[in-house]
This record gives sequence, C-alpha cells and structure tokens, in this order.
Amino acid sequence: MCGICGWIGNKVDGRIIKEMMGALSHRGPDDEGYYKWEVGSGKWEVGLGHRRLSIIDLETGKQPIHNEDKSIWIVFNGEIYNFLELREELREKGHQFYTNSDTEVIVHLYEDLGQDCVRKLNGMFAFGLWDQREERLLLVRDRLGIKPLHYAEVDGQLVFASEIKALLKHPAVKREIDLLSLSKYLTFEYVPAPNTIFKGIRKLLPGHLLIWEKGRIATKQYWKLSFSTEHGANN
Repeated sequence: MCGICGWIGNKVDGRIIKEMMGALSHRGPDDEGYYKWEVGSGKWEVGLGHRRLSIIDLETGKQPIHNEDKSIWIVFNGEIYNFLELREELREKGHQFYTNSDTEVIVHLYEDLGQDCVRKLNGMFAFGLWDQREERLLLVRDRLGIKPLHYAEVDGQLVFASEIKALLKHPAVKREIDLLSLSKYLTFEYVPAPNTIFKGIRKLLPGHLLIWEKGRIATKQYWKLSFSTEHGANN
C-alpha cells in the first residue's frame, strides 16, 4: 500500500503538497518523494507527491518515476502482476530502464500506447501520470476499484489523492457535507460512487480514467464487466 497525491493549478505550493503527503504517511511509512514543474505554456504548474511502502525494488524504486528524457512522470499505488513480461517486451523495443520496479513499466508503456496503456496492465492500481510534452495529466483506477483515488475540481484547479483526508489539506477544498450523500449514507450505510460525503470531492470510478489537458477535464471508461450467457446452462 502506498499513497499518491497531486495538484495542477495556476500556482502550486510545494508546502501544501507535502502536507497532503503527510496525511498519507500511514499508507507509505518507508519513503517519500515530490516533484514540481511549470507547464510549458507558463499558465499552469504541476506537483506530484508519493508516500511509499517499499515492496518491489527496495533500492531504486523511489517515486515519482520518469522516462528516459524526463518528459513523463508517474506516482503509483498498487501492483502490476505482469510487469516482468511487459518490461521484457519494452526492452526489446529499445526502452531503457533505470529501476527494477513495476511502476516504471507504466511510464514506458504510456510512451508507446498513450492512455490505452492501461488496457495491458494486469493488477490493482491507482496512478497519476504527467505528460510534460502534451501538458496532460492522466488519473487511472484499476478495473475493480481495489485501489482508491479521489479528486476535486476547485477554482479551476484539479487536486487528487488516495484518501480524502489528504485532499482536505488543500485550502480550496471545502469541508462541506453533501446532504444528498448523507441521506444515501443513512439509507445504505455507504455513499455510492462517484460521490463522497463531501460536496465537491469525488471518487474516480473503477475501470475509469480522468484526463486533464490544457485546463479541460474529461472522464472515460476503459473497461466494464461483460455478462454473457453464451456458455450458461438453459433453465
């Protein structure tokens, strides 16, 4: 288990990112990493933060992790079960790796396939990937939603984190209760996704990705469970 967070806005305050990371320290007690960029257009800044529970590649797997020319960066929570096969395929195509982690595989797979890279991943995961060239932030959650990912759009900015408590460290994210969500909680004893108990904070749905590109946000479903009766018994 690790913790990820990030923020894209007009001016990103590194101290707030680190406070968000601190709220996730219980998810990743072994290490932490942070990086901040100014987007090429000069209108936006991006910050990514990570708290690490070291499991794979204890020595060189520190995040955020980047590609060869440092134009693509990622913070990742989870495990990719088929990363060894994917890494071998990518090496044969000429990709160069500087870690032995499953996380770096995603970066190079994105170089080849863009957002469709997620279709080749077998695992449980949530990640935020920043593409400096395209000025694009990609948030992805695994097919069944094993790993959590929350986000908020506030004052033209996008903030994301593994847990709500980290989002609440951002001064623009309000602690305002959503009364409809409260009603659903009292009825069902949970708040159905994509809503949360807080107004303005949402869960990224399982099998979905979110794309922030040049100030615009869109969500997309990349996988859904298929129910087929083709091989079922006739009643």
